[in-house]
Amino acid sequence: MNRLSREQMAARVARDIPEGAYVNLGIGLPTTVANFLPADKEIFLQSENGLLGMGPAPAAGDEDPDLINAGKQPVILLTGGCYFHHADSFAMMRGGHLDICVLGAFQVSAQGDLANWSTGAADAIPAVGGAMDLAIGAKQVFVMMDLLTKQGESKLVAECSYPLTGLRCVSRVYTDVAVFDLGKDGATVLEMVDGVTLAQLCELTGLPLQMREGA
Repeated sequence: MNRLSREQMAARVARDIPEGAYVNLGIGLPTTVANFLPADKEIFLQSENGLLGMGPAPAAGDEDPDLINAGKQPVILLTGGCYFHHADSFAMMRGGHLDICVLGAFQVSAQGDLANWSTGAADAIPAVGGAMDLAIGAKQVFVMMDLLTKQGESKLVAECSYPLTGLRCVSRVYTDVAVFDLGKDGATVLEMVDGVTLAQLCELTGLPLQMREGA
């Protein structure tokens, strides 16, 4: 089955971020979206460790150890960007001031429930970070993840079996094989990678998927 690369997934998410948006990119794969935002669009990237106005990753050798994102990766601060107290950053996240956050996930339900901080296993290391604050505080929550686990199980499910981060909070899921819109009526397919069929997606997820009208 054809699949998008990590870079192609990041570029696809970047296409859906409008000019003027205030956006938080979660730790891990979502941080790569910053590298694909068009330079001619003014988009404000926020990091929960207290940055606003981040740019893409710096060139090798140009890293500043005092400029890092929440995942401890070096970043660029664009002209007009600023840094501030951690508490102010969380007030921004919880107060509805972010238009979009992009998060990773262990599971997402067809109705938009999010599980991304623990698998619930006895040896799991919980890592909620600011995910719960973002899930309830951002106006839109996008999830970026592979559709299948390494064991071949779908991460898009009818009902999450892992501990929940937030209820009915995810509006769109970007995967390596398809993009899904989520809501009270379940998951619909917005687009698929070339060569992938709706029947294959239904079989992989076990969900009664439909194509979005006009897609």
